[in-house]
Amino acid sequence: MGRKILFVTTDQQRYDGLGCNGGAVARTPVVDALAAEGVRFERAHPQNVVCMPSRATMVTGQHVRTHGVWMNGVPLPLDAPSVAQVLRDAGYRTALIGKSHFEPFLDPFLRFEENRMGRDGVFGDGSHRGFDHMELATHGGVGFTHYAQWLLREHAAHIGDYYPVLDAASLEVNEAGGGDNGAPQVKLNPIPRELYHTDWVAERAVAWLESLPADEDWFCWVSFPDPHHPWDPPASERHRVDWRDLDLPAGFPTSREQAEAIVDDKPAHWRRWWEGTLVSNYEAPARWVPATLTAEQVREVNALVHVENELVDEALGRILRCIDDRGWGDDVDVVYTTDHGEFQGDFGFLFKGPYHVDALMRLPLIWRPARSAAARPAPTVVSAPVGLVDLAPTFCTIAGVAVPDWMEGMPLPASPAEARDQDRQRVLTEWDSFHPTGVEVHLRTIHRDGHTCTVYDPGTVHDGTEGELYDHAEDPLQRVNLFHDPARRALRDDLVADLHDQQPAWASPPRRAEAPV
Repeated sequence: MGRKILFVTTDQQRYDGLGCNGGAVARTPVVDALAAEGVRFERAHPQNVVCMPSRATMVTGQHVRTHGVWMNGVPLPLDAPSVAQVLRDAGYRTALIGKSHFEPFLDPFLRFEENRMGRDGVFGDGSHRGFDHMELATHGGVGFTHYAQWLLREHAAHIGDYYPVLDAASLEVNEAGGGDNGAPQVKLNPIPRELYHTDWVAERAVAWLESLPADEDWFCWVSFPDPHHPWDPPASERHRVDWRDLDLPAGFPTSREQAEAIVDDKPAHWRRWWEGTLVSNYEAPARWVPATLTAEQVREVNALVHVENELVDEALGRILRCIDDRGWGDDVDVVYTTDHGEFQGDFGFLFKGPYHVDALMRLPLIWRPARSAAARPAPTVVSAPVGLVDLAPTFCTIAGVAVPDWMEGMPLPASPAEARDQDRQRVLTEWDSFHPTGVEVHLRTIHRDGHTCTVYDPGTVHDGTEGELYDHAEDPLQRVNLFHDPARRALRDDLVADLHDQQPAWASPPRRAEAPV
């Protein structure tokens, strides 16, 4: 019997959403305990800051240009390589429970397999992406996921409890406000907690784990849809964090003048989104204007995010108790991360988009190796840059399986010394916009030596001369753009050259987006 793997992901969770990473509001004792016993990474970055490209990287261990999912709405090919298949071929039982998002959700004609699985009540047999079991959910009760279909069958009266993400008349992303302050995509959700998607995901994960023989080796990907917007946790849980008690985020501008100065120091799409004249990501409401965001709205959104983070932590605790009860506690590696971050008021924004700053790029990543591992590392913190592209090779190493040649990452370092041995110097992130209005924004980013440098390819907003350069030691809030500073020219040119040298070429021509999200 070998080491089992519990892979836990959230959706759109900031680095500072956890207590172990300095978060001072949400109580996350379960994840904090994993960090205290394992390896906590301080510079984990995604290879793209939206869901589908990032999740495709997780399952393939490949950069965006190789797996080809360059934006939400571009489905991961059915024949794409999968770490789940590698582990299954090695004798592991495999499951993905919760949010997959390898294929578009907006799918009225059921063109995509994962939506058909939910509609038809099919749970997988290993033939789809290497998962023996797939039981899928997303952020609400509408759609074809297993969760939505369960809610329709068993608790149809609660389908309308969630925030309506799409406006029924226009099919645009809804910007309607709610809660106490009219914040966008906030709703008082009357759904009972036991029916909420976070608890459902935990319940289904426990059911699958309990179905396995005691001597089975398994890989279980538990994928919670929260704290992604809309922000509508069960109303019964809102008492956990009162928005009136919260301080404003350090990154939230204190005046309109300060906000304007910050966005005007950055490439043009920052100012244009802030004033509401450009939207370059379908998930951000087209008619919402960030300049209208108030301090009270930021506090309320953050309070709801903290509530959702607490609910995820408690749900993970339930899964770990099940693992202990099965007698597996010492033999399980736990890896915890998210797909990308969230502004939550930084720079005066909410949601996400082509903005390569820590709010969206610096991710929580924790690896608690199995206690029974022969060479189990001591608890530590790794500050060297790593990426989500490194997850799939890490799972192979845990399972004692050779890392396939098609994986482009490398196993996560278990210590700072191992990071040095691996020559961990940089991590890359990129973005290519798809939006119904025809907006094109193209970012290529490198993080190295405490600096983040982004160059812009020509598009509908930029001419290719713009860029961003931040020194995180001097400017942790990333408000001072040094890209055109003559004193940093040599550093900038070195980083840009390194970026172009390290970035993979497109494996094939970019595929067509087949849905908005």
